[in-house]
Amino acid sequence: MQTMKAAICTRYGAPEQLEIRELPKPVCQENQLLVRIMAASVNSGDVKVRSLAVSRFQKFIMKIIFGFYKPRRSILGTVFSGIVEQTGKKTSRFKKGDRVFGMTGFRFGTHAEYITLNEAGIVACMPANASFEEAAALPFGWHTAIYFLDKAGIRKFENPNVLIYGSTGSVGSAAVQVVRFYGATITAVCSSAGGELMDQLRVDKVVYYDRLDFTQLDEKFDIIFDAVGYTNKKICQPLLKKGGSFLTVNGMVMASEKIEHLQLICDLFEKGKCSAVIDKVFPFSEIVAAHRYVDAGKKKGNVDVRINIPFVA
Repeated sequence: MQTMKAAICTRYGAPEQLEIRELPKPVCQENQLLVRIMAASVNSGDVKVRSLAVSRFQKFIMKIIFGFYKPRRSILGTVFSGIVEQTGKKTSRFKKGDRVFGMTGFRFGTHAEYITLNEAGIVACMPANASFEEAAALPFGWHTAIYFLDKAGIRKFENPNVLIYGSTGSVGSAAVQVVRFYGATITAVCSSAGGELMDQLRVDKVVYYDRLDFTQLDEKFDIIFDAVGYTNKKICQPLLKKGGSFLTVNGMVMASEKIEHLQLICDLFEKGKCSAVIDKVFPFSEIVAAHRYVDAGKKKGNVDVRINIPFVA
């Protein structure tokens, strides 16, 4: 029996509940792809499921969905980049050797050396000019940002005025780029430690929350997007224009996965209209440390894990 290494979440709690174990290598079925995962990311969704550090009501709902004492799907990770190693006999979109990236949603499973995926799932060929680390860093933040900003009606505005709270995380840094793509004037809210990244992303105005309360701004916005879930509509309502939209990632609304989003991300990256913001890369053997780093809440952009790529510090 062929085996692989995978990071298992043994129970809910601290990062130390993760263990790397040898498991059977998955077998490719007729409608599936077997992908050798080269890189994955550790994002806020992974640490939220692992830790269950949410409100009591959300914790109850999440236990019903994911498992009461530990995740039923014990291999976490929702985004990946890799190489197609085998294709099922009823597949046609991909061939052996294709470089692919994608998302698995509540199926998880990307913190492992191999994964099998339904060919009709949220998987696409990587941007031709992207590294495996870049491709793994793109889907989570960009997909979430596109979903929520579409929900806010970003496409219907001409030169919208947008405020993004938590602009330096994986979702926030992607949201900045999405609204810039749609010609928005951007006000970013982050800590003073995020100033350099905001300069790199060409933000129009930055409000550092450790220096100024953003709710004291004297302007109005078409859209306010809380990309970290630290504020709420009641607080932000005075800053909204009539008919303006407030959205937050904090809640039970999940960004539904669409292959169209993945294809848009690929197209924008290949045309140089978006970038992958990567804070730190860990070897797979240090996935516990990667979770600790994300838990700290100070990452800028994405945290990647190299899985089948030799790690050079």
